[in-house]
Amino acid sequence: MSKTQDFETKLENAKKILETLMNPEITLQNSVKAYEKGMSELSQAQKILEDAVIKIKEIKNN
Repeated sequence: MSKTQDFETKLENAKKILETLMNPEITLQNSVKAYEKGMSELSQAQKILEDAVIKIKEIKNN
């Protein structure tokens, strides 16, 4: 799986988790777990994006 697909997958997972969190019947415990998972997915997506920006800057400088 390429980094682009990983990034897209992470964002899609975060969107699904957000939908879960918007369910008014979710329990507090489940919402905390979902929030933690969503933040993890977004953090990983951010890292992938930062790596891509660094790579682009390296290419531009060469």
